[in-house]
Amino acid sequence: MPGRTLARKVWDEHVVRSEAAVDGGQPDDLLYVDLHLLHEVNTQFAFDDLRAAGRTVRRPELTLAVEDHNTPTRSPAEAVHGPAGRRQLELLRRNCAEFGIPLRRLGGADQGIVHVVAPEQGLVRPGMVVVCCDSHTTTLGAFGALAFGIGTAQVEHVLSTQTVPARRLADMAVTVQGLLPDGVEAKDLVMALIARIGTGGAQGHVVEYRGEAVSAMSMEARMTLCNMSVEAGSKAGLVGPDDTTVRYLRDRPGMPADFAAEADRWLAFRTDEDAVFDAEVVIDASRLTPFVSWGTNPGQSLPLSGRVPDPGEFDGEGQLAARRALDYMGLRPGTALRDIEVDSVFLGSCTNGRIEDLRTAAAVLAGRKVADGVHLMVVPGSARVREQAVEEGLDRVFAEAGADFRPLAGCSMCCGLNDDRLRPGQRAASTSNRNFEGRQGKGSRTHIVSPSVAAATAVTGRLTAPADL
Repeated sequence: MPGRTLARKVWDEHVVRSEAAVDGGQPDDLLYVDLHLLHEVNTQFAFDDLRAAGRTVRRPELTLAVEDHNTPTRSPAEAVHGPAGRRQLELLRRNCAEFGIPLRRLGGADQGIVHVVAPEQGLVRPGMVVVCCDSHTTTLGAFGALAFGIGTAQVEHVLSTQTVPARRLADMAVTVQGLLPDGVEAKDLVMALIARIGTGGAQGHVVEYRGEAVSAMSMEARMTLCNMSVEAGSKAGLVGPDDTTVRYLRDRPGMPADFAAEADRWLAFRTDEDAVFDAEVVIDASRLTPFVSWGTNPGQSLPLSGRVPDPGEFDGEGQLAARRALDYMGLRPGTALRDIEVDSVFLGSCTNGRIEDLRTAAAVLAGRKVADGVHLMVVPGSARVREQAVEEGLDRVFAEAGADFRPLAGCSMCCGLNDDRLRPGQRAASTSNRNFEGRQGKGSRTHIVSPSVAAATAVTGRLTAPADL
């Protein structure tokens, strides 16, 4: 058998049925699903379809629901913003109770953003197929799992059959040569990748991140990397499991009694040396610096040392997109990115709401104050993350700096589905993953940054790298 990529190995192990390709394209496969994740947004119609068809949930023990998008972050008693959000939470609770699906409710010890909760509770392991009605399910590929988002119709299919129909994907390798310089994070690496290949550059592919810099990353950093794979158009992103993966999983809940044997099996999920990728991108890690977005998609990003580009530098649709982005963002060509002032900073999301991200920001904020007129909001990715932050004293660092460290976990300002949102015209540096028009509130202006740049920006009130302080 010719050499296979990691993604192809995991895919092949989960094929229940395969249908012949049509007109020379890729075949359609039916894949077994090891873990199905749910949250309150865009999934409740699937339960209506189940009832209408007289079906039930085939494997509720392989399904987990989490309240995260609409949840308030100030206190459990605080009303969910808007009747639609309240209704979605009510329906999720009713549906989970009716069909026997475990649910992590607001205020509980295991609640949080679905892509943060699942790995910290040991539910995601190498070689699995994981799906969720959320595009950033790609996060979980950091464990050597094939993890991707699905639509509402597919949610009903998985609930009733524990399988999902999917078309085979091409393979892309992103090889990162050398190590990341000090002050450069996984967020900067993936933003540099998207700026280079564009928001559709990996469309139709599974991206495998490889190379010395990736091997040196923590699991938290790898999750950040895989999280934003979808922003490059990829269906999934993953990293081959190694000793770092095994160490992360060793003490997680639910690990097998014979952990060593299971770990050996996990480590066998590797790309064969003679495997051929359909596409490859090579990045020199030593040349990377902190990145920041200037426009309204992650591909419109530049090194922080750069200047707002002139739309005339682009061709065709790129020029029109740049003009529209600058008009929406209220920026002028030639403006130094470091001169752009902000009035809000958001640290959190499934991209950068883990304990490592909070530690990184706290290290920058220690002994410093948030600038006058700037609101720094810190929202932990899960209740466990917040608990650990308090144990480590990070909450005191945030308080002394003047940050707003929220008591509850959730998606918060990332998607603006609750009352954690920007007002029209407000400008934010955000550790989230998307910055399209209105993403964080109607008329909001968002610059995507890493946790360390977010913290430094909060101190100066303008886009800033920690090295600038």
